[in-house]
Amino acid sequence: MTPLVLVVIGYLSGSVMYAHLLGRLVRIDLLAVGDGNPGAVNLWRNAGYRYGLAAVVLDFLKGYVPIALFLQAGLIRPDDPAVAAVAAAPVAGHLFSPFLQFRGGKGIAVTFGVWSALTNFEVSLVYAVILGLLKLADRKFVHGRIPTNESNAFQVVFGLLAVSAWLYERSFPAPILWFWCANLLLLAWAHKERLYLFYKAVGKRKDS
Repeated sequence: MTPLVLVVIGYLSGSVMYAHLLGRLVRIDLLAVGDGNPGAVNLWRNAGYRYGLAAVVLDFLKGYVPIALFLQAGLIRPDDPAVAAVAAAPVAGHLFSPFLQFRGGKGIAVTFGVWSALTNFEVSLVYAVILGLLKLADRKFVHGRIPTNESNAFQVVFGLLAVSAWLYERSFPAPILWFWCANLLLLAWAHKERLYLFYKAVGKRKDS
């Protein structure tokens, strides 16, 4: 299969909005409740943790399964120049789903899925640890001073930015670094409104 075919397969895998479909099963339109996001977090808040957790797992798998299968079949390698686009495709599919008029979720679970497949869980574990540390720091130094949603958006994007230090230290091949760049840009785009509000909230605190 050509890299373009792999990109299309990965994109279509990512574009299946499981949280939205699960919401429909319980007669909840995620686009019309909560923050209007068709992702797992909004489902969790409006349908309960069971449905939310199921959506998280499915979103993880739609990033993990195609990349793992491509690697196992030898269709791509971590040092293959095409791996950046192929790995970014499931994340892009989740953010810009053609089934929801190119709307989508925030891309966190699918990001973990792709990194888990691409690096045998190494980078996803590092990212999880960084997010955990950022969450602890938020609770100790920031909690209540900046709205939670905005703070969470900052942690997600800054956490992936911090992953670059691990990638550099471990000398990952260039295509993996290019995927990291694409992933960072996609997450920043998905969280752009809350990142802007975070910036404004920090600015207000500095002025007070």
